[in-house]
Amino acid sequence: MAEPSKSVRSRVEAWGNSSFAPTGLATLITALHFRPFQVRPMLFVPILLFSSYSNLQGFKIDSAGITAAASGTYALLALRRRPAAFMNRFSIRGIVRGAAVGIGLINAATAGWVYAMGDREKEKRERRDNPRWVE
Repeated sequence: MAEPSKSVRSRVEAWGNSSFAPTGLATLITALHFRPFQVRPMLFVPILLFSSYSNLQGFKIDSAGITAAASGTYALLALRRRPAAFMNRFSIRGIVRGAAVGIGLINAATAGWVYAMGDREKEKRERRDNPRWVE
């Protein structure tokens, strides 16, 4: 039996509300900039991990705002780098860099949508009705 297709809006909101998206980008940033250690790109990793943590705590709209800001800033800074030689773009490092920039742009767009269209009162009710980490 085929499942009903999801709308574009529901897919965008699902990506923007996901705690996996900032964690995945933080993982790719770490893979690219940990060896040799580059301070400026690595500053985005704790911000993205905090965003994922706050999402899991129930602050999905605020987390989306943090994710949009950090992901978009990383993508813009990564795109400023001078173009590599043609063959270096298709190395493993080039593919990971392309994936990081792509996910950064997608995160910025989808999380920005969730942040702009979020209903804070609904989110507050959900946190009150479904408390986390309570016995």
